[in-house]
Amino acid sequence: MNFLLETLQLVVLSIYYNVESFVRLFIPAKKKNVTGEIVLITGSGSGIGRLMALEFASMEVALVLWDISHEGMKETARQAKEAGAKRVHYYLCDCSDRAEVYRVREVGDVSILINNAGIVTGKKFMESPDSLIEKTVEVNTMSHFWTYKAFLPAMTSNNHGHLVSISSSAGLIGVNGLADYCASKFAAVGFAESVALELLSTGKNGVKTTIVCPYFINTGMFDGCGTKWPVLLPILEPNYVAKKIVDAILTDQAFLLLPRTLYILMALKKCSVEGKSLFFLKDPYRPLVCTKQHHVF
Repeated sequence: MNFLLETLQLVVLSIYYNVESFVRLFIPAKKKNVTGEIVLITGSGSGIGRLMALEFASMEVALVLWDISHEGMKETARQAKEAGAKRVHYYLCDCSDRAEVYRVREVGDVSILINNAGIVTGKKFMESPDSLIEKTVEVNTMSHFWTYKAFLPAMTSNNHGHLVSISSSAGLIGVNGLADYCASKFAAVGFAESVALELLSTGKNGVKTTIVCPYFINTGMFDGCGTKWPVLLPILEPNYVAKKIVDAILTDQAFLLLPRTLYILMALKKCSVEGKSLFFLKDPYRPLVCTKQHHVF
């Protein structure tokens, strides 16, 4: 009987959430008020991290910026203040270093944590030095473990907060020439999903989660990368992505895939015959030719 009830519940909830998602295509969800929240953004010295900080600047939040570039953070802080931010704090922090994360967590009870920092080597697997593979996993995956450990206890204690994982479309679909990057982003998605389920199972529904999986973004991180179908899968502009991410946070959106055609691609993957449908597409990404590390989305 329990099995039948649980199966019925699964079917009903699946229909409900799909209908809700369809309705939201036409009726935008109400945005929550984040006044007074403490927003921490890792990798905020440039790129998407900086642009998200500027989006939050006018919302009367306290901004906390982490990066490995002091000059980058200083510039982000300056621009944020010009955009209206009243409280901006920035700290040098390699978020892949657990000790550094725990040292700098004295910033207070962060209520919106945005794990944005990321790197890519841009090399095929057998050409990637071991040290860069390790660093990719440490920055793109393990840093999420340490920041959650640092700030999730206060969120669960207050049953209030928001965890944001900036992953990638490469965390959903394997990409030629990005084995280490894909592995690290797949892990980040799995970790964020699992923690979200833990929060729901323990009744901490006041702590929201958002997982963001954008296609490649024109920030310099993926110099040399192109797309076979620019109409369906365009290289994304940073300002557009930053606005969409902040909107997803303000509306408590659980998943954000950019562009929307990625939802179709994911459906094809799930409906694949013996997992071969996406291979038939012969890889929607042009090979990477960049040879240097780029920090931060």
